[in-house]
Amino acid sequence: MGVSDHHHDDVEGGVNRESGDDYLRREFEPIASELWSHNAKWWQDGFTAGADPEYEEQILPIVAAWSEGRKKVVEIGTGEGQILRHLASIQDRELLIGFDPTLEQIAVANQRGVADYLQAGANEVPLASGSFDLAIACLVFEHIPDIDGALSEVYRLLEAGGSFLFLLNHPLFQTPDSGWVDDTSFGEQYWRVGRYLEERQNIEEVEKDVFIPFVHRTLSSYLNAAIAKGLILAKIYEPAPPQGFLELAPEYYEAQYIPRLLALHFVKGY
Repeated sequence: MGVSDHHHDDVEGGVNRESGDDYLRREFEPIASELWSHNAKWWQDGFTAGADPEYEEQILPIVAAWSEGRKKVVEIGTGEGQILRHLASIQDRELLIGFDPTLEQIAVANQRGVADYLQAGANEVPLASGSFDLAIACLVFEHIPDIDGALSEVYRLLEAGGSFLFLLNHPLFQTPDSGWVDDTSFGEQYWRVGRYLEERQNIEEVEKDVFIPFVHRTLSSYLNAAIAKGLILAKIYEPAPPQGFLELAPEYYEAQYIPRLLALHFVKGY
């Protein structure tokens, strides 16, 4: 969600000077867009309307607590809009707007109502600067190739003193190729961490025949990119997985000690 639709090539003296990052972005984004369209219903069925314990028991409560008192809210990569619907149900808001590049998500968001939803990528948002006191991005930036462009838009959309709630799959423990290892030789069970320092774009099979585009970055890359845009880190939270999630695979007892979510709260300075 939230991938950009724009690229440019640098040509000097008839020689293509396109950077490696630009090339990867250009090749990656059309595939990512198709995959999100193809998998929109999978997301809607499996992660919304009470279907997912991590959203119900953890993500929605965190967002609700950290957004208290905020009246003008924009959500980047809103999907089918469940976060904004939840916020509307617990507090009156003056303005709720969500955007997402995937038409299949926006269509369902508009059907389910309560906020205004529009189709847009994270790097070029057709909304006025300084219009919001809260911006939310939940499990979105790990799918956006151009993090600098997206964070520039977050900063632009916020008024001075506004908050940015930035929730991610934990970039250390959800590194590509991470996963459970059952070591029968020693009778141990542990979580293998993949190549954390290798930042890359890839397509992952998250369930059988469900392929999702990811962009892996280190925690320092996320923090430094946000700080460089003028966002001030106010809070960081690494919660244990919620009970409902742990009950889905009780054989993995150690899962309770490994965070799957990273929640960051930034503030735009005055």
